[in-house]
Amino acid sequence: MSAEEDCNCPPCKKGLPAWLATFGDLMSLLMCFFVLLLSFSEMDVLRFKQLAGSMREAFGVQAQIKVEDIPKGTSIIAQEFSPGRPEPTPLNEVRQVTTDVVLHTLDVRSQEGEAVIQDRQAASEQQQQQEEQARQDAIQFSMALASEIGEGAVEVETDGTKVIIRLREQGSFAPGSAFVQDEYIPILAKIRDLLISIPGTVAIEGHTDSVPFSSATYPSNWHLSAARALAVADELFADRRVNENRFTVAGLASSRPRVPNDSEANRQRNRRVEIILQRGQDELGMPIRAASPEELNGQRMSPADIF
Repeated sequence: MSAEEDCNCPPCKKGLPAWLATFGDLMSLLMCFFVLLLSFSEMDVLRFKQLAGSMREAFGVQAQIKVEDIPKGTSIIAQEFSPGRPEPTPLNEVRQVTTDVVLHTLDVRSQEGEAVIQDRQAASEQQQQQEEQARQDAIQFSMALASEIGEGAVEVETDGTKVIIRLREQGSFAPGSAFVQDEYIPILAKIRDLLISIPGTVAIEGHTDSVPFSSATYPSNWHLSAARALAVADELFADRRVNENRFTVAGLASSRPRVPNDSEANRQRNRRVEIILQRGQDELGMPIRAASPEELNGQRMSPADIF
């Protein structure tokens, strides 16, 4: 190529070429990307030491050899040689030595503990089944006594495994009397029919308010509450299908009020007779047993005959 042709070339532009700016941006982005990766990374020191220990076991470790004299090096740079100090590995080994007697004792305790846990689980499951069955029984009583519940003469509720049929004084007994009124006898007949078909123990409890009471027939609230409970039991026992061995009768007077005896409305709520149907035994056991027809010389007597 001649010199003239070389002179005809266009002059080069001053400064860096345009593609270098794009290349610089790309390199900056890559550097930022790797810096972010490094900042996000986290080193597990324990795992690193475990890996280093396994590598030393695979390729051999330094062993300490007892020698009488430190070996001398032949190199001009190092005239003496000292063995390197091995680094401890984070993999610790824990060993336990037990005798047969200790192992036997531990096995026995473990079996006893499992048996206790199983017994508790079985008791808890049985308790839950009995409570569910009590709720179902309460539904049966509520359906059979729907009209009486609506009138306020009867209340039905559950307490754990117990079904409580509460007979209000209003309608069942006259004030100061322990004789069941005639219009209340059909209600007791409905309750008796359900008690015959439902298993469990039955407690009949009489309750009064805290106002002192005394008459020629009933000297105190204790006599009145026991007489009312026995009157309800006597009406239930009128059907020969009833198993009297399931029943207990108690007069509790004002010892277990539902609400405080601070108003006439509350005292009226406390005057009641409760028929408690229970499946199984609770923590407190059965209520205190009072008089029953079988204990009174084997004869059925009216409440007035007791006192």
